[in-house]
Amino acid sequence: MQSKATTVEEYLNELPEDRIAAMLQLQKTIKKNLPKGFSEEMNYGMLGYVVPHKLYPAGYHCDPKLPLPFLAIASQKNFIAIYHMGIYADPRLLDWFTKAYAELNIGKLDMGKSCIRFKNPAKIPFDLIGELVSKMSPQQWIAMYESYYKK
Repeated sequence: MQSKATTVEEYLNELPEDRIAAMLQLQKTIKKNLPKGFSEEMNYGMLGYVVPHKLYPAGYHCDPKLPLPFLAIASQKNFIAIYHMGIYADPRLLDWFTKAYAELNIGKLDMGKSCIRFKNPAKIPFDLIGELVSKMSPQQWIAMYESYYKK
């Protein structure tokens, strides 16, 4: 479910009432913990956190006009989603996250390759998400990205 919003504010203003508090807290947590250099912007119809062209002029290999995506959050039809490209690309980060999540005893982790889904906004582990987003700098993400995608 991609939004047609063109600004972060517009996206946040169109959220369903039952998702506003959780999405605002998620945004706040991410912005507080995300390493310096990432930028917040609308990206693929979601709130995106990207490596801007000023840090990585090559942009995203699928469309070099776009900045390099790293993280996104979205209010989907049946859940709130966090899309974290680092967790998809780095097996050690994925292992750390799945173990740390299990230790919280808040239920089964609902996760795809890079998508972490929360059907119940009250069960979003904001502190753990904050720690997750703090673990990779833009420079580390660029190096990892290039090791996988650059030819």
